[in-house]
Amino acid sequence: MPTLVLKVAPLQNPERYRQLARALTDLTVQWLGKRREVTAVVVDDLPAARWHIGGEPAEHATALLEISITAGTNTAQEKAAFMGAAYAELQRQLAGGGALAEASYVIVRELPASDWGYGGRTQLERKQARLPA
Repeated sequence: MPTLVLKVAPLQNPERYRQLARALTDLTVQWLGKRREVTAVVVDDLPAARWHIGGEPAEHATALLEISITAGTNTAQEKAAFMGAAYAELQRQLAGGGALAEASYVIVRELPASDWGYGGRTQLERKQARLPA
């Protein structure tokens, strides 16, 4: 049940957000083995004037992607592969053939199974009841 929060600058159009959500969902399924039907992607766009790098306004397209997953469900290699693939996809879609700002990040957050869930049940409860995670 991963959740992905993507912040981007500069502003994009709704079709780009749909393309990003689809691509990031596909990568989450492919590299982390997560279930598509419970993968949520939230896109938050910011005007370029609100994103600063090194104390100065960002000069290039930039992104911050944070994905939350249940602790211990993926190896370091799987997380690294996801991070590389996600960064490449963000660069492809946002940089228009150029490069993202160097200070663009992909962060994988691991949360204890007892600390989050969906459908009113924690991941730990789902595991104990043998429900799909």
